[in-house]
Amino acid sequence: MKVQVLQENFLKALNICSRFVSSRVQLPVLANILLKTNKNKLSLSATNLENSVVISIGAKVIKEGEITIPSRIITETISNLDVGTIDLEVEKEILKIKTNNFESNISGLNSSDFPSIPSEIGINNFEVESDGFLDALNSVLFSVSSDETRPVLTGVLLIIGKEHITLVATDGFRLSQKKIKNKGIKEEIKFILPKSILSELVRVSTSEKIVVSYKKNENQIIFGLDDIILSSRIIEGEFPDFERIIPKNTKFKVNLDREDFLRSVKLAGVFARDSANVVKLRILKDIVQVLAESSQSGSQKRELEAKIEKDNSDTFTIAFNYRFLEDFLSVIKGEVVRMEFSDPNAPSLFLDEKDSDFLHIIMPVRLQV
Repeated sequence: MKVQVLQENFLKALNICSRFVSSRVQLPVLANILLKTNKNKLSLSATNLENSVVISIGAKVIKEGEITIPSRIITETISNLDVGTIDLEVEKEILKIKTNNFESNISGLNSSDFPSIPSEIGINNFEVESDGFLDALNSVLFSVSSDETRPVLTGVLLIIGKEHITLVATDGFRLSQKKIKNKGIKEEIKFILPKSILSELVRVSTSEKIVVSYKKNENQIIFGLDDIILSSRIIEGEFPDFERIIPKNTKFKVNLDREDFLRSVKLAGVFARDSANVVKLRILKDIVQVLAESSQSGSQKRELEAKIEKDNSDTFTIAFNYRFLEDFLSVIKGEVVRMEFSDPNAPSLFLDEKDSDFLHIIMPVRLQV
């Protein structure tokens, strides 16, 4: 292999690939990036056997070939070179890197040991609008669980329907659901994708459309962007019946200014951090009090004007993990947030005034009487 590439393009691709490599001792090649020529392109591939990436960059290909190179070594090397043209040449299992004032030899591994990963989108695919899909991902990813003992909760449920795509994520304490319009799907399909691949999709996508290929028999999903192919395993298992916990009838409806509420929650968090992150909301006639206290640091109370609809004149108090409130308030775009409650111990509904296709549920913290 003998090619010329631009340092800035090569480094950008290496940085993306480096997030997909694995350090599994039993498979040393997974710590490597596969470099492979393809006509007038150089492709870079990396995988941890769960998620994979293939990136194509422009190159002047003088001689075809391929090799796998340790990700850390080549990425750190290229990141410290000057912007401009880099010559890459392979001799046996050595990659020679050369610029006008630099030379380096890096030992690699034979590419025959590198796992086979998707390098093209394939058939049976459909398109989604990039902006809407990425925005939907940002609306639900924060609710994904990090508890590996319940694998189905470490991903996002995607329900691809004929008119809509529904995305759902939950960690057992909160749930986010976002719907986006999408046409062209012949039959409904659903699957659970790991948070890691969806976070990467948000991070690397710059194209207007994303092509999606679902390979049911291989338990795999493939995303096609302009010059990037991302692929991932599908998480096996049954996602919880989330529709069952969405509140249908509520007794209290509260509208608050989002910015004021977020600021109040952050203030309460100063004290809540010392008391299991608990923040109380006390609902009066046209006021919501945000309260927090700590046996070590003290207490605080802030009052917010609110538009309140409720069945009676009783004072209502409910408690939440302030981090859950802060996460929700940080992703919505509307100026007004709507909260709906039925009982201090029942799931509570949180809505964005400007987005009827998004809903969020938070389980309250049970207060000791």
